[in-house]
Amino acid sequence: MRDWFEYSNDATSLTIQFVDVLIVAYLAYRLLTAVRGSRTWRIIGGVSIYLVVWYLSDLLGLRTLHFILDRALALGPVALVILLLPEMRSALEGIGKLGFWPERLGGGEAEMHEDTIAEIVAAAADLSKTRTGAILVIERSKRLPEIEANGVTVLARVSAPLLVQLFTGSGPTHDGAVIIRGNTVIAAACYLPLSAAPIGPHMHLRHRASAGVTEESDALSIVISEQRGTISVAENGKIKEGFTPDLLQSYLSEKLIAPKRSKRSNADAKTQKERTDEVAVQ
Repeated sequence: MRDWFEYSNDATSLTIQFVDVLIVAYLAYRLLTAVRGSRTWRIIGGVSIYLVVWYLSDLLGLRTLHFILDRALALGPVALVILLLPEMRSALEGIGKLGFWPERLGGGEAEMHEDTIAEIVAAAADLSKTRTGAILVIERSKRLPEIEANGVTVLARVSAPLLVQLFTGSGPTHDGAVIIRGNTVIAAACYLPLSAAPIGPHMHLRHRASAGVTEESDALSIVISEQRGTISVAENGKIKEGFTPDLLQSYLSEKLIAPKRSKRSNADAKTQKERTDEVAVQ
C-alpha cells in the first residue's frame, strides 16, 4: 500500500510538472507572438547588449564602467516596466480575448445587417473616388468606450451619405475616426491610439492609427488614404491593402456576418437533433 501511495504521489508530481512546463511554454509563445515586429525586440536587444557590456567590464577589470553599470542595473526592473508598459497592457488585454468568460460580460457583439455593410462599402467607394481621408472603425465583441468618449456623439443609423458627410469639408467631424457598433454610427472625430509597429513607407498617421485601434481590440478598421485614394483594412494590428468595393463587401460579410450565420446554423442543427431524439424516445 505504501508503494502505491508513493507511486501515486510521483505520478501526480510529474503531471503537475508537465502542466507547469506547458503553461510556461504557452506564455512564452504568446509573449513572442505579441512582441513580434514591434519595438520590444529593440528594447530586448538593448538590454542584452547592456548585460554583455556589464559582464565584460567586470571580466576585463574596467572598474569605473562596471561600477556605473552595476548601480544602474538595480533600476533595471522599474525601467523595463516603464518601457514595456504598452506591450504589457496589450498582453493583458490579449488574455481577455481567450474566451474564458462570455462575450456579453464585455458588451457582446452587436448585430450587423447586410444592408449596413453595403452602406459602409458605398461610403468607402465614394470617399476613395474623391480621395477623402477617413477611418471607419467597426466594433466587434469588445466595445471602445474610451475612444467613443473622446469624439463627437452621433447615434444615427449607418448610411453612406452620413458617413461621407462626416468626413467631407472642414467641419468638426472631418478629422479622426468614426465608430460603428452594429447598425449605428456611435461617434465621429474620435482619436485612436497609434501603433508602434512598422508600416509601409507609403503609409502615414491615418494608417498607423487604424492599426493601433485593432491592436487593442478585435475591431475592424477601414482606412481610406487621402494621398492615393486606396482602401485598406486593419485587423489584429496588421494592414491589408488593395481592396476594391467588391472585395471589401465580401471581406466584411465574411468577417461580420458569416460567423453569426454559422453559430445560428449550429444552434438550429442542435435544436433539430434534440427534437429528433425526443421523437425517437417517444
